[in-house]
Amino acid sequence: MKFAHLLVIGSVFLLPLGAQAQWQWVDKDNKKVFSDQAPPPDIPEKNILRKPGGPTKRLSFSTPPAPAEAAPEAAPAAGSAKPTGVDKELSEKAKKAEEAEKAKQAAEAQKVAQAKAENCNRARQGKATMDSGIRVARVNAQGEREIMDDNARASEQQRLQSVIDADCK
Repeated sequence: MKFAHLLVIGSVFLLPLGAQAQWQWVDKDNKKVFSDQAPPPDIPEKNILRKPGGPTKRLSFSTPPAPAEAAPEAAPAAGSAKPTGVDKELSEKAKKAEEAEKAKQAAEAQKVAQAKAENCNRARQGKATMDSGIRVARVNAQGEREIMDDNARASEQQRLQSVIDADCK
């Protein structure tokens, strides 16, 4: 029984060590990025906030300088083969995430517009009821039914008109 307790306690203390092997950097959009993989080569060294373990040297993907005796036709070929440093899968995921965010915002805007239209219809129906002059009863806090007097009717008409002005555009 004691061995099981020691094993559980030991694993709880060792669990945070897995988080030590994390990279943290600031991307070009000034967002903090956490990953278990090194940042892309286009991220400058000053934007890397945390590295796993001790300080390590980043690999450079630039081409080594050509020796002076190299053929002149070899230099343009080396210059044209520059790596872009952009992962195609990462850019596709970013595009999909951006499209999903736009779709989410559009759905939210549609939901808000639908709620405004519903509020507008209810307010217009309530205003028509108030303008008709018929008796209108409400239920008060005690659950009793009470007939609205002229002052209550006028204040309700003003409230409904403000709702109509705000939501019915």
